[in-house]
Amino acid sequence: MSALDEIRSRLEVIPEQASLAPTIGDSRMDPAQPSPWNHPKPLKPAAVLVPIVMRDSGYTVLLTQRTDHLNNHAGQVSFPGGRVEPEDTGPVDTALRETEEEIGLTRDFVEIAGALDIYETGTGFSITPIVGFVHEGFDLVLEENEVAEAFEVPLSFFLDPANHTRESRKWNGRMRHYYVMPYDGHHIWGATAGMLVNLYQKLKD
Repeated sequence: MSALDEIRSRLEVIPEQASLAPTIGDSRMDPAQPSPWNHPKPLKPAAVLVPIVMRDSGYTVLLTQRTDHLNNHAGQVSFPGGRVEPEDTGPVDTALRETEEEIGLTRDFVEIAGALDIYETGTGFSITPIVGFVHEGFDLVLEENEVAEAFEVPLSFFLDPANHTRESRKWNGRMRHYYVMPYDGHHIWGATAGMLVNLYQKLKD
């Protein structure tokens, strides 16, 4: 079995539609009371692409740094992706469309591999993470209003549990527990780090 086939075999089957029933999330990291967030409104379905770039020098994960003026998650490191739109045919379509819009990575360079566990955020999103193998030869064109930077991190960095740091702070009257993965001046934390830990959990053996 090739390395790519091995990764595929460890991932979840891609749901036909983005789910509103989260299976993991920051709220479930509370060791005293692992319970979901009590959102006043229904969760908003979303999807992101977890792009694993197949470099000759080794696999990397492509991430983005959001601009500082956005209403949601300003300045944070994230995967390309966003809300499900009515015209999207499913979470794969959402993830690929948003990736094209945000960083100009066209879908013909992306080979879909599978999904991670659905992730609930404290801001009320239910995210379906779609894992895709990205072939070399692409050029990125950043949507400057949304994306300040795109960068790559070796996949091996995220697959080393020594790089998974847990932190906590009070947010909206509740202690929030989350992962932090500092890398080369980038502060990777929250939902993005949580999904990367989930990727590690799928592939660790």
